[in-house]
Amino acid sequence: MKVEKVKYALWAHNWEECVDFYVLMFGGEVTLRMEVWSEVVIANGIIGIHGGGEKKEKQWTGLSFQLDDLREGIKKLVECGGALTSEPNDTEEDPLHLAMCIDPSGNEFMMTQKRQRS
Repeated sequence: MKVEKVKYALWAHNWEECVDFYVLMFGGEVTLRMEVWSEVVIANGIIGIHGGGEKKEKQWTGLSFQLDDLREGIKKLVECGGALTSEPNDTEEDPLHLAMCIDPSGNEFMMTQKRQRS
């Protein structure tokens, strides 16, 4: 047996909006697009989006996206229709490195940036 791909599935109440969010937000490439199952490839990872999900305020996914510039990612998050679920810390002791986010379907995920060590 050989594993061919690993996919992470999300449920979306509005599958088209969810697909478009991950394409715009992370530069994803749609390789399959239909209500029952769509696939968006981001940095060689595949997010499967299944239509017909319930509209929830927030549901944890376990997804994490490491970015080169988290501040820029937070700005783009809002532009693409997402939101922060809590403001990230940004102090001398704890520089900005983690943001908890939510997509338009209520799927909560993390955006991170590698900490700069002095």
